[in-house]
Amino acid sequence: MHKAIIHSGVAAGLLSCGLGLAHADDRAAAPADEVPAGAAAASPEPAAPGTTTTGTVIVTGTRAAGLKVENSASPVQVLDASSLARTGQPDLIQALAQNLPSLNAQAFGGDMANMTLSARLRGLSPNNTLVLVNGKRRHGTANLAVLGGPYQGGAAADLNFIPVAAIDHIEVLQDGAAAQYGSDAIAGVVNIILKSNYQGGSANINGGGYMDGGGHTGDAQANIGLAPFEDAFLSLTLESKYHGFSNRGGIDPRVIDPATVAAFPSLTQAPGYPYLNKIAGDAQYRQHIFAMNFGAELGAGVSLYSFGTYGKKEARAFENYRMPGRLPEIYPFGFSPQESIDEEDYALTVGLKGKAFGDWNWDLSSTYGKDVAELSVLNSANISLYQDTGATPLDFRAGEFHASQLTSNFDLSREFEIGWATPMTFAIGLEHRRDTYEIVAGEPASRYKEGSQSYPGFSLTDAGRHSRNNKAAYVNIAGQPLPGWTIDIAGRYEHFSDFGKAKVGKLTNRYDFSPSFAVRGTYSNGFRAPTLAESYYSATNVSPRAAFVQLAPNSPGARLVGIDGLRPEASTNVTAGIVLNPAPNLAITLDAYQISIRDRIVGSGAVYGSGGAVNSPAVTAAILANGNVLDPTVVQTGINIFTNAVNTRSRGLEAVATLNSSYGSWGRVDWSAAANYNKVEVRKINQAPSQLQPQTLLDATAISHLESASPRARLNLGALWKIGAWTVNLREAIYGRTSELSSSDGATYYETEVKPTAITDLEVSYQFGKSWTLSVGANNLFNEYPDQVNAQLLAEQRANLDNSAVAVYPSISPFGINGGYYYARLGVKF
Repeated sequence: MHKAIIHSGVAAGLLSCGLGLAHADDRAAAPADEVPAGAAAASPEPAAPGTTTTGTVIVTGTRAAGLKVENSASPVQVLDASSLARTGQPDLIQALAQNLPSLNAQAFGGDMANMTLSARLRGLSPNNTLVLVNGKRRHGTANLAVLGGPYQGGAAADLNFIPVAAIDHIEVLQDGAAAQYGSDAIAGVVNIILKSNYQGGSANINGGGYMDGGGHTGDAQANIGLAPFEDAFLSLTLESKYHGFSNRGGIDPRVIDPATVAAFPSLTQAPGYPYLNKIAGDAQYRQHIFAMNFGAELGAGVSLYSFGTYGKKEARAFENYRMPGRLPEIYPFGFSPQESIDEEDYALTVGLKGKAFGDWNWDLSSTYGKDVAELSVLNSANISLYQDTGATPLDFRAGEFHASQLTSNFDLSREFEIGWATPMTFAIGLEHRRDTYEIVAGEPASRYKEGSQSYPGFSLTDAGRHSRNNKAAYVNIAGQPLPGWTIDIAGRYEHFSDFGKAKVGKLTNRYDFSPSFAVRGTYSNGFRAPTLAESYYSATNVSPRAAFVQLAPNSPGARLVGIDGLRPEASTNVTAGIVLNPAPNLAITLDAYQISIRDRIVGSGAVYGSGGAVNSPAVTAAILANGNVLDPTVVQTGINIFTNAVNTRSRGLEAVATLNSSYGSWGRVDWSAAANYNKVEVRKINQAPSQLQPQTLLDATAISHLESASPRARLNLGALWKIGAWTVNLREAIYGRTSELSSSDGATYYETEVKPTAITDLEVSYQFGKSWTLSVGANNLFNEYPDQVNAQLLAEQRANLDNSAVAVYPSISPFGINGGYYYARLGVKF
């Protein structure tokens, strides 16, 4: 095992947010005898879309009690429940992406990644953003994003297992925070604060679809607050959702090739001909999710709290069409395999908090989360099994993914009067975490020889169960030594059972020259431990033309190509900004940042064993050592592998401005502008092991996915107009240029560009009486599409009868490939 040591060059700063439950005493407006302990008061008035809600007490990025968002020394944006609800599709990832210009949502994923879409903050990996729920670490998905692209390697928390109706607000810390929270918090922290209402509730139904067909969506969700007994609250939320297939693919050149048509003349009679390959589009899924949040006073100043979620999702996605010649005895018109996932995801936190020895606040909690995904292949066949035995199943159980996390925390804090302008907050804490990851082999028919078409079952050599333990301790000091000068210093020590120790820190400063002007800045270092999935995932990825083995970095096959496991990433994060409040109704923040990551874990490009412009014999040897049998009809073979291949530097600028205006009888308008500029540069590429040379670990495609596959610039402009019973929400999102390089053989690369595009979202709502609201709206009102894939690349793919030519729109499009989505929603509050 690698032993990695990350030295702290700094003391850590503005720190972690509520490793405790956000209770009403942080935000309450009602007297204690009217509100059960821990229950939240009514949410503040809705702010302009995606903006910071002034006056909200935050718990993310600080352990100081009662800090308001406008006084934060680190950049924090708060999204209230109303802002999250004003998105067309009731999808938490989309709700965040539409409101935060620094966050980009995945529009399309390859293979199983199409079932679990993710998001990137500041152009970094999904794994570089830590997700908390009520201040507690959320477990990651078991469904690793494997195939190449900007989201490759993503195994972060699946946000879509948290119902939007359960959320009071979300605090997004856009700053490095490893010293406060540990691994993963390099790009920032998303802290989801659940509703803690003790009475009343809400419900809504939502339906919609794409203008050009597909994506039909129906969603129903409800939340209710209860007071199960005195000094207690229980908030319950249910959601059920359906989303249908979409298809935005072109014609597969194989099905219109004259030689093919001559050989299989009945092919032209196949339903849907010539659009037989339906891989380019949304997956279909049905999902049912539940959330609860509970709190109670036990007496003697001790509180019990618990919250959790449970979700079940069944999803399926089309894979590449197989031609009639593959198995004409069963599929005379060819066949379109589907991959499916049957997934259960659950999490539960239980904790106690109170006071000890007079002024010490203590918090003891444990959180367990698990994600289990059963994988299947439908409408397929194992051709070798049929040829050898005369029979083959058409549906296969391809295997299972299991990922779990058990995290226990003990936190202590108190304030000391030491002569500063404000009391000094001193906090210390301990954390223990155990992670597990498991691949379960597929049924024998799914892995016989080359396996089931489109997605071979996981082999016995792929299968295995792995675990890791982690122990951590932190210390944090915060306060104002002088009036107007805030400092926050944090340090953290962690020890992992598989790769060693990490020491990180953070220093945060803010100085308020006046109530209308302040400067702030942070300096920190951080780290990200490789996920167990990145270390141990192994599978065979196939298409009609190619078969590539995803080698686990810790496998014997990986050692044959000179790779022996993963090291943790190490980062340095610097921010500097200003806060302006020139008028009571106007707030402006501007923050610059630089994030340097060393030994960044990324997926390799295509490393060829055969069929590439350059091939390496060691690749073929590694495939054999891994026990893989590849489809003999493919024309290209090779490997992909996660490695510490690169050092990157991200430089950016974030600006947020909000203006609240009253126009008398014409109502009120909340104006907002939020912008992000982010430039990612590959500063160093670690040389490929000698066994792979002259091939490299990162080809031009992989580098472009790091540097240019997210918009370098993005601007969100919003206006929320309220007049009488009417509410009009208008948002204009302007996406900068994105691009990627692609190649058919690793020799010639073509650039696909998505030019700058403005996307308009509009929602109009009318409130009937005090309870009912009807909304109609559109995401991408004018049905904009991205530029198509590079014409030369498409021409080459079509000439080579390459099925890849069906993907005429690039998956890197920051606003998707489906065009406009139109919806209606009916809501009620009670």
